Amino acid sequence: MTAATPLVALVGNPNAGKSALFNALTGARQKIANYPGVTVERKSGRVALPDGRPVELLDLPGAYSLLPDSLDEAVTRDVVRGSFAGQRRPDALVIVLDAGNLDNHLRFAIELIAEGLPVVVALNMVDLARRDGLELDAAVLSAELGVPVVETVAVRKRGLNDLLSALGDALRGAAMREAQPVADRKAITQRAHAIARKAIVKETQTRQWTRRLDNVLLHPVGGIVVLLALLFVMFQAVYAWSEAPIGWIEGGFAVLTEVINGYMPDNLLRAFLTEGIIAGVGAVVVFLPQILILFLFILLLEATGYMTRAAFVMDRMMAAVGLSGHSFIPLLSSFACAIPGIMATRTIMDQKERLATILIAPLMTCSARLPVYTLIIGAFIPARSVGPGIGLQGLVLFILYIAGIVGAMLAAAVIQRFVTGSRGGSFLIEMPRYQLPRLRDIALGLWQRAWLFLRRAGTIIFAATVILWVLLSFPKVPVGSTESQVEYSAAGRIASVIEPVVEPIGFNHDIALAIIPAMAAREVAVAALGTVYAVNAADEEEAAANLGPQLATNWSLATALAFLAWFVFAPQCISTIAVTRRETNGWKWPIFMVTYLFALAYAAAGITYWTARAFGL
Repeated sequence: MTAATPLVALVGNPNAGKSALFNALTGARQKIANYPGVTVERKSGRVALPDGRPVELLDLPGAYSLLPDSLDEAVTRDVVRGSFAGQRRPDALVIVLDAGNLDNHLRFAIELIAEGLPVVVALNMVDLARRDGLELDAAVLSAELGVPVVETVAVRKRGLNDLLSALGDALRGAAMREAQPVADRKAITQRAHAIARKAIVKETQTRQWTRRLDNVLLHPVGGIVVLLALLFVMFQAVYAWSEAPIGWIEGGFAVLTEVINGYMPDNLLRAFLTEGIIAGVGAVVVFLPQILILFLFILLLEATGYMTRAAFVMDRMMAAVGLSGHSFIPLLSSFACAIPGIMATRTIMDQKERLATILIAPLMTCSARLPVYTLIIGAFIPARSVGPGIGLQGLVLFILYIAGIVGAMLAAAVIQRFVTGSRGGSFLIEMPRYQLPRLRDIALGLWQRAWLFLRRAGTIIFAATVILWVLLSFPKVPVGSTESQVEYSAAGRIASVIEPVVEPIGFNHDIALAIIPAMAAREVAVAALGTVYAVNAADEEEAAANLGPQLATNWSLATALAFLAWFVFAPQCISTIAVTRRETNGWKWPIFMVTYLFALAYAAAGITYWTARAFGL
């Protein structure tokens, strides 16, 4: 092609049908290479206008904005503005819009039109929009945007002749307009919504209700209120709905212990089964109903399409600490487990923002913390109401989860200010449709979570409990000694070395002993405490007693609250540290993460303990 051949760029959001339109227009007349100096694919082709003039067509990478969050978006911006080395600026743009997702796609179109190039808009996939009950007026859309708008169905090659005719007219009178200053993101979004509403001729009740719901759920204030209310209800349900099944599991373990004590002689094997396995692993397994209730809510919110909207609502809050809505999904995944959350940061293009997200992901209250929280709350917080339908225990659990979130946001602000320098990127995302959850999918998700939890209890927690029981049981305390078995044991002696370090923050010998094996997994702290009190029990009845009442007898409320504060921050999970090392390609950032989180945990526990003591708790 000669330099005189007009260059037209196809540009639009991902999934707008842009590549399908490019293929329909160019057919086999395509060239595929890379843009100079980058690994982004460059696709160009040739098409003839109705008057016979040749045009070079360039299929630019999909983008959401001219404020790039990825290399693809940066290439699109630079080509459109003529600043990409080795690539001349297009003479005109064909902006491809998805007719069924007009609100979101118009935001980018408004930015592109403001660049001053001749523009033709291809209103694509109108057939799918009509199938879903949405009728749009292309003439109204054209009048609002100030550029020609042509309806197309790229996959069926409909509207292509009209599009080429409009493009020929645009090139024929191709006078470059002066680029207009682009309004801020909020103003662009508002204008896009206003134009989309004007262009609607008819829509179904479902789409109307979707828009009304989004007006509430995506509101900068109302959306946050709804999100907090959902979280509050979720944590109330964790206690209110789990009481009966927890009682069944505890009863089952009590019967099993009685059977073992009744039929086996008093020997080392019986002690291993009752004091090690049942008291240790069983102390963790009883919390399975609460974990399943938590995941029931998470799976329901994901299946209905709400989670993406929650990410959008959180974007403004996260921008204040140098992050964006891109970080929300990995952090949300960390509520289940920090490991998949950290791995999910691979979708964040800004490497500084990705690193900041990795470093705060362990602060999200993962499901492994839930057994610790519910054990201490159940033992020390009265099961009473503080208002209509509001339980005090659920309220305290809600506060602990919020404390983790607030701690993560404050840590992110400090990290991006003094460590990574991340400022957060722009966050544009397409909203999924609201839909009813499929019961089969929810049931399958719960089964997978239950299996993962039980497998973890049968492997990591089991192994840690067995090792701890051995260390607690040997050497045997001499007859006539005033020391307890736990204090005299190998584990007790190790804990005695650590106790002076943690005593200033209110931790006792039992806690010093429990936090060591809890580095394998946070739930092991519960198993460790169960094993400690079972080994130290004076008789079988005391050994078989539930762990909660024993803690309430032996700990002060100040110590219990300090223990909770410790677990809000402490990075007690070897697997999380290992995956952080893998994702950051070295030990520098895992060491930094562990150091600052343990420092936070120590400070939070100490402040909590001495504040509680000051109030006489």
